Amino acid sequence: MVVVPQDAPVTPEFVGQTESSQQVEVRARVSGFLEKRVYTEGATVKAGQTLFIMDRKPFEAALQAANAELAQQQARLAVARQNLARVKPLAAQNALSQKDLDDAVGQEQTAAASVEAAKAKVTDAQLNLGYCTIAAPVTGLSSFAKLQEGSYVDVSNSLLTYVAKLDPMRVNFSLSENEVLRFREERTRGVLKTPPAEAFEVEIVLADGSVFPGRGRLTFSDAAYSQDTGTFLVRAEIPNKEGVLRPGQFVRVRLIGATRPGSFVIPQRAVMQGPRGAYVWLVDKEGKAEQRAVVTGGWVGDDWLIQNGLRANEALIVDGTLKLAPGVPVKAIKTIAPGAPSAASAPAAAAAAQAKSGSGEALKGAEALMGQPPPAGAAPAVAAPAGAGPSGAAPSGAGGLPARVSFATASTVLPVADAKRLAQVANHLAANPQARVAITGYTDRRGGSTANVELAKQRAQSVRSALLVGGAREEQLVMQAPASVTGSGSDDEARRVDVVAAP
Repeated sequence: MVVVPQDAPVTPEFVGQTESSQQVEVRARVSGFLEKRVYTEGATVKAGQTLFIMDRKPFEAALQAANAELAQQQARLAVARQNLARVKPLAAQNALSQKDLDDAVGQEQTAAASVEAAKAKVTDAQLNLGYCTIAAPVTGLSSFAKLQEGSYVDVSNSLLTYVAKLDPMRVNFSLSENEVLRFREERTRGVLKTPPAEAFEVEIVLADGSVFPGRGRLTFSDAAYSQDTGTFLVRAEIPNKEGVLRPGQFVRVRLIGATRPGSFVIPQRAVMQGPRGAYVWLVDKEGKAEQRAVVTGGWVGDDWLIQNGLRANEALIVDGTLKLAPGVPVKAIKTIAPGAPSAASAPAAAAAAQAKSGSGEALKGAEALMGQPPPAGAAPAVAAPAGAGPSGAAPSGAGGLPARVSFATASTVLPVADAKRLAQVANHLAANPQARVAITGYTDRRGGSTANVELAKQRAQSVRSALLVGGAREEQLVMQAPASVTGSGSDDEARRVDVVAAP
C-alpha cells in the first residue's frame, strides 16, 4: 500500500465510574412510628410518588388543638376590639381617663398578636401532618427501605431510603498530571488538533466490551489536582433514557474529536517487532526491500498510528515479509480479497511483497505501487492474487455499480470489507475506458458544518485514490459535491461515500 498522511483520529481512553446525576436521600422530617411502605424496593419511582406513610393520629390531634387555640384567640381579639370601640368615644368626652384608653388599646393589640401566634401553630401542625406522607423528590431508581414498618423514626435514624436519577448519568474519570501536560504540549506544537471549544464527544465501553449506544459531553473539570492521587477529575454526562447504566459501574471512557494532522495509519500486520523496537518493510525506488525503524503511537481501530519513520507516498509492504532481507528485489502484488488490510488513508490498495530475482519486474512493481507508470510496453506489475484468473473482463452487475462505502465515526480510513467492491469497480473502469463514475462523500449529524464538509471530502478522496490504485484513470473519476453533506438514514448509513455511474 502507498502511505499517505491524513488527519488520524485520536481516541484517548480512561477508566471511569458512573454516578447518578442527582442522588437524593429520603428522610423523615418528623418523629413518630413508620406505619407503611407503599413502594416496591428497587423500582423506578416518579417525582411526587408516595414512598412511606407515618402514623398520622398524633399530628391530626395536634392540628385540632392548634385550630382550637386559634379560635380562642380570635374570640379574645373580638372582645378586645369591642371594648376599645366603647372606650374611645368616652375618653374623647373625658368620661374615662387616658389610662383606660391605653389599657383598651394594649389589650386589643395583645389579642391580635395572640391570633397571629395561633395561626403559626396551625401552619406548623399542618406541615407536620403533611410530612407523615413521604414522597419521592425526583424521578429515578429507588433503593431498599432502611427501616421497616412499625419502627420508631426520630432524628437519629431519619434516613429511610434514597432515590437516584438515571437520566442523564454522570461518568467521573481522572487524568494524570503527565497526561494533561503531554496533551497541552502536543496541542501547542500542532501535532494534536482538538475540536472547537474542547467539545469532545464521550463514548463509554461497558465491562463486557460492548459500546454503550449513547454519547455524551464533558460537563465539569475540577479546579485543582487531587493532593492524594495527583490526578485531575473530569466529569461527563451520558443520556440514559433506557436506564441501562446504573450508579457505581466501572467503564472505559473514550474522548472522541481529536485528530493528529499529517499522520500515517498502517495495518497492524505491517509492523514488526525486533530487538531495537518496531520496524516496517518498504519498497525503495529501485524496487528493493528496505527495513526501517518506526515509532508507533496508539491504535486507530485495528491499525497502528505511526508517529515517526515514514514519509508520504512510500510503498509499504503489508504481507509476505518472512522471506525478505534488506536489498532483496521484490514484486508488488495487489490484494483485493475481503481480508485485505484497511489503508491508512486514501490509497486503500494493499500489497504483498514476494522475493524475486531480477530487478526489472521488481522495478515495475515498485513503480506501479508508487503511482508511477511502468515503461511503455511493459506488462502491468500489479497482478491478481495467486491462483486468480485474468482480471481484464468487467465484473458482472455493471462493475459492482452503484457502490456504497461505509466509514467509522470521524474516520477516513477505508474499511477492509469494502476493498473487494472497490476493486470490482476499478477493474470495470480499467476494462471500459469510456465508463465514468461520480464519487460523493457524506457524514453523519455529528460535528460542525465546516468540519463535516472537510471530512466528507477526505472520505471521497480515499475512495478516489483506491480506484486509481486499482487501475482506473483520473478522467474516469468525477468528484461530485452533495446537495447536503449530511447523509440520509441513520448515523451508520450517513457515514458513507456513494459511487454511481456518471454520463
